[in-house]
Amino acid sequence: MSRAQEEAAGVDDSLLSSEPQCLKVHNKIRKKAMDLLMRREHAVAELQKKLEARDYDMNIVAEVVAQLANEGLVSDARFTEAFVRYRCNNGRGPQRIQSELRERGVSEKIQAAYLNIGDPQWFERAAQVRNKRFGDALPEDFKERARQARFLQYRGFTSEQIREVLDDV
Repeated sequence: MSRAQEEAAGVDDSLLSSEPQCLKVHNKIRKKAMDLLMRREHAVAELQKKLEARDYDMNIVAEVVAQLANEGLVSDARFTEAFVRYRCNNGRGPQRIQSELRERGVSEKIQAAYLNIGDPQWFERAAQVRNKRFGDALPEDFKERARQARFLQYRGFTSEQIREVLDDV
């Protein structure tokens, strides 16, 4: 279409130039998202929040993140699995991990699939964390027992897990 035909047809110049510009922004956002995903797994909501913090258009960010999710490049399930494994290996308990997953926008359903709070492994993990910090020695008095309980509670273990660990010591 010639310039005269475009003007006669009422085609706006800003529309013609905005489509390639929109595509450039889309590609820029996608590249930034891929850069973030190359460093580590991200939850869908976490990735979207990071991209929106860079003052990109929220609609384009949502579109890019949805596209990445459909392509399997970003996955809440994969993120949750890796996150739970990492935090568990660092001595964190199920309640703390669950709280951190909630902050990152992971759904309760996915959390429940990867984080069985009643699992006996958490009791064993609480005992390992306690022994690493305090050794095998019994708490000699109530004050020491309370200190160890606070430590385990801060790490995210349930009161039931803490009680069992401190009663077994």
